[in-house]
Amino acid sequence: MRQNFKKMSTLEIASFICQQLSNIDIKTTLSGGFCVEIYSFGEYSSMDIDLIDQSLFKHNEIKKKMAEMGFCQEGKHFRHPDTKYTIEFPASPLAIGSELVKEIAEIETEYGVLRLITPTDSVKDRLIAYYAWNDDRSLEQAILVAIHNKIDLENVKLWSEKEQELKKYECFLDLYKQRKKLN
Repeated sequence: MRQNFKKMSTLEIASFICQQLSNIDIKTTLSGGFCVEIYSFGEYSSMDIDLIDQSLFKHNEIKKKMAEMGFCQEGKHFRHPDTKYTIEFPASPLAIGSELVKEIAEIETEYGVLRLITPTDSVKDRLIAYYAWNDDRSLEQAILVAIHNKIDLENVKLWSEKEQELKKYECFLDLYKQRKKLN
């Protein structure tokens, strides 16, 4: 099924892909930078759409469906001439650090339903990169999501404790509170 992606927003493209895969019993969930773009209302801009493949042994079906939609595979990414975004399907499990994601949010567009991690899990998704690699850009993205959304900070704190990163969590929390005062 070919679609005119030039006339669609990136959110609509992501929901269309997610829905097309769901139609053939392949469950995917958005995570990563594009979640930050959505949850920061465009303050952060990503260049890729990471749809976690929660199906087992269906990568060939994903490749076939993506080709039907006009995408070409380049390494681990899929590209379409009508969008600047690349699409990637990281393998399951849907987890952040050592914790499995339990709650899924959904955004419905006229093109389908996009499954995505919650704002709280998006903060944790960005923090895990900060924790692992001292990635300040990921810390900034976590703060952006937290500023623009209702976040369960106690959940993030408990998760950070399990990840043995309470010191870095406190840094995040201090910066978040400073930025929240400015907004």
